[in-house]
Amino acid sequence: MSDINTHTFSVIVDNKSGVLARVVGMFSARGYNIESLTVAEVDEDRNLSRVTVMVTGTTMVIEQIKAQLERIVPVRKVVDLNNEGSFVNRELLLVKVKAKGERRVESLRVADIFRARVIDSSNQSFVFELTGSAEKLDAFIKLMQPLGLVEVSRTGAVAILRGEKALFKK
Repeated sequence: MSDINTHTFSVIVDNKSGVLARVVGMFSARGYNIESLTVAEVDEDRNLSRVTVMVTGTTMVIEQIKAQLERIVPVRKVVDLNNEGSFVNRELLLVKVKAKGERRVESLRVADIFRARVIDSSNQSFVFELTGSAEKLDAFIKLMQPLGLVEVSRTGAVAILRGEKALFKK
């Protein structure tokens, strides 16, 4: 039986129309599932974007994904962060909680414990902002459910290598 692991890829691509569709299309065409996907411009001068994609698969599947990503023409660099040593990854979470009385007070207590910020407040609801690992965000959501959780919006993961090593030089 093969080990299945989650890997985080950082992919430097040309920042132009259609590039993200090509990257996502490669996954779709081969039946690979994307666990998390984020993309943003990271170098305006060179017109480069960074795609962070988390995928789960066997060692063979992960190697195939990397090889396929490297073949896409507007891709400049592909790095499997899991193979580069230690890295940090974070997600952003927005949570709306509708509560009155003690449930309202308790939602504020839980938010304080998790270091979530109140970014919107009314007499009936709060919107909390929280960053952290997927596990931390999952735990926050679970605790907010009985307190009046109404809505969740969540980014995919972003990741960066620890230490002085850089994916690419500015």
